[in-house]
Amino acid sequence: MSVAQAVTIGATVVQVKQQSAIGKYNQQVANRNATIAEQEAGQIDKQAEFDIARFDQRFRQSVGTVEVALAKSGVVIDSGSGARVTEANNLEKEMQNKITRYNADVSMANKMEEARFSRIQGQMARQQARLANISTVAKAGTSLLSMGSFNKPSPQGQFGSTANNSTFSNYS
Repeated sequence: MSVAQAVTIGATVVQVKQQSAIGKYNQQVANRNATIAEQEAGQIDKQAEFDIARFDQRFRQSVGTVEVALAKSGVVIDSGSGARVTEANNLEKEMQNKITRYNADVSMANKMEEARFSRIQGQMARQQARLANISTVAKAGTSLLSMGSFNKPSPQGQFGSTANNSTFSNYS
């Protein structure tokens, strides 16, 4: 084995290891990004629960204020306009809670999709590193084969083959 062949093999081994390390690192980064996106989805859910609870608290305070005002003005809360106001308020509360929950669900779904896509990117980075390894090994193999052909003696002389030439066959 020549020095050039040894250098080619050594450089190939180093390059393959580096490509593998880069692929693994990129996959780890993508997986970390996916984990963060999943955590953010959980935070969105918790924030929605908090927002709904806070709205319900404010709503109860508001309902209490309205009921006191209606009672002071002599309106019966259980019937007529008092009942309609109470019903409208309850419908408004339900609608607000559903809107908050819907927005949170959409945001969570987006974050989970982001996490899935990030994991896919990580797998692709790892596969690209593997393909780069194959390419590097193939190039090194081709290079080694071509180096080997220069070191072999040629069966032909300087002026070509004399095997089929009767004139030169006696002088070979």
